[in-house]
Amino acid sequence: MKSDMDSTRELESPPTSVCHVVALPYPGRGHINPMMNLCKLLTSKKPDILITFIVTEEWHSFMGSDHKPHNIRFATVPNLIPSELVRANDFLGFMEAVNTKLEAPVEQLLDRLEQPVSAIVADPFVVWATRVASRRNIPVASLWPMSASVFSVLLHIETLEQKGYFPLNNVSEWGDDEVIADLDLPTVLNGDGLQILKMNLEVVRSIYKAQYLVFSSVYELEPQVFDNLKAKFALPIYPFGPSIPYFELSKSPPTNHNHLYNWLDSQPKHSVLYISLGSFLSVSKAQMDEIVAGVQNSGARFLWVARGDASKLKDGVGDKGLVVSWCDQLRVLCHDSIGGFWSHCGWNSTLEAVYAGVPILTCPIFGDQIPNAKKIMEDWKIGCRVLKKKKKKGFEEEDLVTREEIVQLVQRFMDLESKEGKEMRERAKQLQETCQGAIAKGGSSDTNLDAFIKDVFHKTIN
Repeated sequence: MKSDMDSTRELESPPTSVCHVVALPYPGRGHINPMMNLCKLLTSKKPDILITFIVTEEWHSFMGSDHKPHNIRFATVPNLIPSELVRANDFLGFMEAVNTKLEAPVEQLLDRLEQPVSAIVADPFVVWATRVASRRNIPVASLWPMSASVFSVLLHIETLEQKGYFPLNNVSEWGDDEVIADLDLPTVLNGDGLQILKMNLEVVRSIYKAQYLVFSSVYELEPQVFDNLKAKFALPIYPFGPSIPYFELSKSPPTNHNHLYNWLDSQPKHSVLYISLGSFLSVSKAQMDEIVAGVQNSGARFLWVARGDASKLKDGVGDKGLVVSWCDQLRVLCHDSIGGFWSHCGWNSTLEAVYAGVPILTCPIFGDQIPNAKKIMEDWKIGCRVLKKKKKKGFEEEDLVTREEIVQLVQRFMDLESKEGKEMRERAKQLQETCQGAIAKGGSSDTNLDAFIKDVFHKTIN
């Protein structure tokens, strides 16, 4: 078995650093990416910082070869939790494994680090991180990897549950369907969904034990929510988003993807529907069959990222479609040929679409995807919904959307000349300007990141 230091060659000559930060992400793509992006931003702002980024050995095999600054180093713990490749098969079991099996090896790893730890930046879904840090008198900055709105909803439910209004052991006492629907729960209230909600509330409670609260969102995207949180929370709050790799866009794309970019270059402006249904959960096979047929029959140009068996997709694509197994999503969304994004509405993908100014066909399945889709359609008004949902007592059931309906939906969504399409794209461009303004020098995210660095690292050094 490898030790935490054996797995990374870059640790042979660690840089001299005034401040040593440990990054502790939850082991999932939607959590690791925003944590790494925050770490890269911190090193760009504060070059004398040293960051130790803790992952499982499996996750190190996924990302160990990725480019990163010299003062971000990996440290690994053994693979004591289910593989990322099968995480979706037992989501609740995976969460429980993270909660029960990783605390001890991470604690042992911290004890072996040569340089004293000045601060820990932890994903709150690693609920034991604040306990580990408290035992060592290390301050913790909690990085919330979803929207501030989802955090606010969970905080609200946690407060009501503590007061006895929403007993989680008896959902039938919650009241009528409309009340439950209005809560915008980031889960469903049946079986594992109820257990996951309980674990999410434990996550919220753990944040109270942190010293700082960092958000991957942008203040201007959720101003009222952030204002309310700042009024309620004693913790300092720093929205620094979007937590996406926009700072990598100036680099040349990898040459092994020339075929993809050449194809995009050959397409008319805003004519391509980009389809990526996430790296974790998916729709039913029957629904996927209808989606494939509907997209192909719509006549729209499309770029589809299909993980796993994509043979069925590639059949009958013709010259209007391209199917790939992977792409640099943000770079693709920023390409002039992209006119829309069919997405499950994970928070990272949502932020990338906003940054790129691209409207979204929402296809949420689980978790925060559901309230994210509602935000896209009802608050920002930059998208349409694909799947039809019936909601009763917090349960969500999917109605099959037929290929004929998908043909009409895609054609309407990709119509650049319709009044609806023009207005939606204009709103998307306005959000893009807001988002990019936040990260510009003196923007809200840039200012918040500077304040975070000053507050956390100056205090830990002095």
